[in-house]
Amino acid sequence: MQVPLLDLKLQYRELREEIRARIDAVADAQAFILGPEVEALEREVCEYTGAAHAVGVSSGTDAELAILMALGVGPGDAVVTTPYTFFATAGCVARLGARTVFVDIDPETFNISPALLRRCLEEKRAERVRAIIPVHLFGLSCRMDEIGEIAREHGVPTIEDAAQALGAEFPGMGRCGSMGDFGYYSFFPSKNLGAFGDGGMIVCREEAMAQNIRALRNHGMEQRYYHHMVGGNFRLDALQAAVLRVKLPHLDRWSAKRRVNAEIYRGEFARAGLMGTIALPNEPFAASGAANHHIYNQFVIRAPRRDELLAHLAKRQIGHAIYYPVPLHRQECFAGLGYKEGDFPESERAARETLALPIYPELTPEQLRYVVESIAEFYAG
Repeated sequence: MQVPLLDLKLQYRELREEIRARIDAVADAQAFILGPEVEALEREVCEYTGAAHAVGVSSGTDAELAILMALGVGPGDAVVTTPYTFFATAGCVARLGARTVFVDIDPETFNISPALLRRCLEEKRAERVRAIIPVHLFGLSCRMDEIGEIAREHGVPTIEDAAQALGAEFPGMGRCGSMGDFGYYSFFPSKNLGAFGDGGMIVCREEAMAQNIRALRNHGMEQRYYHHMVGGNFRLDALQAAVLRVKLPHLDRWSAKRRVNAEIYRGEFARAGLMGTIALPNEPFAASGAANHHIYNQFVIRAPRRDELLAHLAKRQIGHAIYYPVPLHRQECFAGLGYKEGDFPESERAARETLALPIYPELTPEQLRYVVESIAEFYAG
């Protein structure tokens, strides 16, 4: 049996006719950059997330970059985030000449530790910290109540990296991306809501900042050919917006099916007697009543002899991935920050132990059982 890590063809098969009709409408209109489709998607994202303003951009990476530019982040500034995340979170900071200050993760959630964040900001009072970027990793919200309180105490804006968490909720506060001063999403094809290429979205509270970001995404231009700032080409294509508008109404249903698959995994791992061997994803908000307490953009386990297990899964034709094999403070391009091995032990341990298993909505119970049976076979041997 084959179990891909992700099979987007199954999702497309369900929506094919509606997607093709929307693409044909854009082709007939011959309006490809920004325009009515993007504006409609921005409104629909606001309705879905509860955000005040939304701005469609070319990728999740460009979304973060545009927010930092709007805040005027640059040389001499510092931005606080976690080293256990995708490269772009710190890469955008570096591109603007600012310094990334890392804070270790909570080992139970893989998200930034609020206690360590507080300690970091107290120790960095002499530095010009311009933003905090909590990363809602794998589809689970950070502790935004604690993080928001810490940010307010220090007068620092929060930029939520919700690239993997569109639709996820923090109980009593709302959906990821809409709780801080800014948030951003990625529509990379592998995300829970994926485009037919790159795409992203910024959400924010203040209308003036939204207007500023709209200019920044279009070379700093409001009136055509008049530039009052240096921006970039961060525009969202109408074709991508059209595809995403077809998919967005299905997002909560797909996330619910991912949670069903997660429960099947839990039952199968328990039946296989692996609960003392494999550490399954934590669900800290499951009893809160929030429907989207976790959206499982990835289903990430901790596994002993992880790399040997990877080889076994490959032989059994089971898709898998490591998010992330090298924490950012150990990446060669960030050597100048002065961090060393051992500075962030939980991020380093996660990089050694974690493994993502298939979790997409179209998986069958038989495929999920096969994954667990194959893992049980490895540890029995």
